[in-house]
Amino acid sequence: MFTGLIETIGNIENISPRGDIWKCDILAPAIAGKLSEGDSVSVSGACCTVTNHDYKSFSVELMEETRRRTKFESLRNSSKVNLERALKLDSRIDGHLVSGHIDGMAVVSDIKNGISSKELHFTATPEITSGIVQKGSVTVDGVSLTVIDRGEDFFSVGIIPTTLSATTIGDLRIGDKVNIETDMIGKYILSFLKSRFSEDKDIVKNSITWDKLIEYGWG
Repeated sequence: MFTGLIETIGNIENISPRGDIWKCDILAPAIAGKLSEGDSVSVSGACCTVTNHDYKSFSVELMEETRRRTKFESLRNSSKVNLERALKLDSRIDGHLVSGHIDGMAVVSDIKNGISSKELHFTATPEITSGIVQKGSVTVDGVSLTVIDRGEDFFSVGIIPTTLSATTIGDLRIGDKVNIETDMIGKYILSFLKSRFSEDKDIVKNSITWDKLIEYGWG
């Protein structure tokens, strides 16, 4: 479990296939010496397990499925990644609850530059945007961000100067792909409702009432 608050930026030293997995070596002196084998680390939003480490770098292994369904497929040696160690249960949650399980990818469609901030717009499939709520939380490349607006195939977020300088978000360009994890609580509610109501959209629309939600335990 993570918070979406990035601790440091790492650099990919090597990423290469090893049979049916991919081995990824990451240069990250700020946290590498504090890790242990078996620890979980969020690498640009994806929860990975540390396989070995020294005082300046660590390694993780990726399933081909993980690599194919995330931006890891496009990562190369020297690529930058956002890093966060797993949340401790006695820590404050200053971002939001992040599982490290990527729902899919979005593409940067527009960047609006402010005086010191940026507004980023993304295109995404309905499967992604259905789990995003205006003014809610979304994780972009492991970074906890607040949603400004959303539609059926897009959403936008605002980026403050600190986030721009402390993460890879500031390096994004139009056309870049990013890893997306939608709000964990929202996903469970959406899954619950889908399992309780008909797939017919009209029936779903007319059936969801406060009485129904209370009946199913959401009161």
